Amino acid sequence: MRPSKKDELVRKALNVFYRHGFHASGMDLVAKETGVSKTAIYNHFRTKDDLILAVIKLRDEEFRAWMVSRIETYGETPEERLLAVFDAHAEWFAQKGFFGCLFIKACAEFQDPAHPVHQQSCAHQAQGIAYYRSLAVAAGFADPDEIARTIWFLAQGAIVAAVMAAIDNPAASARVAAAKMLACAERRSV
Repeated sequence: MRPSKKDELVRKALNVFYRHGFHASGMDLVAKETGVSKTAIYNHFRTKDDLILAVIKLRDEEFRAWMVSRIETYGETPEERLLAVFDAHAEWFAQKGFFGCLFIKACAEFQDPAHPVHQQSCAHQAQGIAYYRSLAVAAGFADPDEIARTIWFLAQGAIVAAVMAAIDNPAASARVAAAKMLACAERRSV
């Protein structure tokens, strides 16, 4: 089934915002790069922020599904999957057109915690932490919240380092740190 014009617009706008940023991408640029007139865009979305929210939602659904799929491919057990987070990140960083995390960018550009774009971006991150927590519970760690937060911190740091080209292979470095942390982490009593 052919995607609707609105869906196509959101997908094309995602590419524009991901490459250029939200505030730097005026509606003239969005119209030019998507091939959709501003009038048509505003027929689908009342405001630019409404379009951005649709973009964030699409990226959340697609990226989360991709990331979980890759993690499950790289790791068989829950503990292996906690480390596979970084294998999936390394794969992502190597992709042509990697420009960092759209959700980090959104929170940086929409800093008001009450703004819907900020909230939706934070919700994406919270779902990631919840997924890591479920893996930590399944792996039998005594403090799955701490494990999940640490995996998340390391992943976020690797993303920033990859964008900045601060170090070679930041995902591998984060994986090493995560493996050391998991090796020292307490397990639940059985």
